[in-house]
Amino acid sequence: MSPDLQPLLEVRDLHVSHGKVEAVHGVGLEVPAASIVTVIGPNGAGKSTLLAALMGLLPGRGAVRYAGRDMAQLPVEARVAAGLTLVPERRELFGELSVQDNLRLGAYQRVRRGEGGAADDLRAVYARLPRLQERRDQLAVTLSGGERQMLAIGRALMARPRLLMLDEPSLGLAPRIVRDILRIVADLRSEGVAILLVEQNARAALQIADSGYVLETGDLVLRGTAAELAGNPRVVASYLGLKGAAAEVNE
Repeated sequence: MSPDLQPLLEVRDLHVSHGKVEAVHGVGLEVPAASIVTVIGPNGAGKSTLLAALMGLLPGRGAVRYAGRDMAQLPVEARVAAGLTLVPERRELFGELSVQDNLRLGAYQRVRRGEGGAADDLRAVYARLPRLQERRDQLAVTLSGGERQMLAIGRALMARPRLLMLDEPSLGLAPRIVRDILRIVADLRSEGVAILLVEQNARAALQIADSGYVLETGDLVLRGTAAELAGNPRVVASYLGLKGAAAEVNE
């Protein structure tokens, strides 16, 4: 395969277990550069487990290649240094630190390696997420749910990711805030960042994704373009309600 055609992330036959219980069964997926790929499915399907394994937070068996490099045995820190970043479902902010200090921690590894540009990146995050600049001196614990999600994304961007993995970014947020978050995600794609988006809100995810997968009880049962999945009767019945969502993808 030509380097230009090679996916940024390529996963083959990935198995992930919690103790003796296997939660992800032989999953394979690809994320092209500068694209949004979504994984949808019900609660408990193994979506968060999949992301944790790709980030190196859980052990897995199988092939994980990122930018042509075998990542399967690399620790979390090495994956972050290579440009792979995860925004977890719980956001995992430092509540007793200010917004600005949380953001600066996102560049910690880069600063420790002697790389410059963190101040410029901070200004870029504030330009993208002006609410964070307004709240920069507030403690993270005082933020609203939407502001916390923006802070989690901003902190991830401080690591300069090539691939940003998002675990349920819409969880617990009002529809208006969800639209704002997903608009930010779409903007990142236009700037060359690849996105792997895990979502229970299939309708919202398919509206911005290029392609996607359906994960059920640890198995990938469907894959296709976002438009194909949005028009698939099984997806419509299980995840999109009675209204056909194919037209909504392009609204």
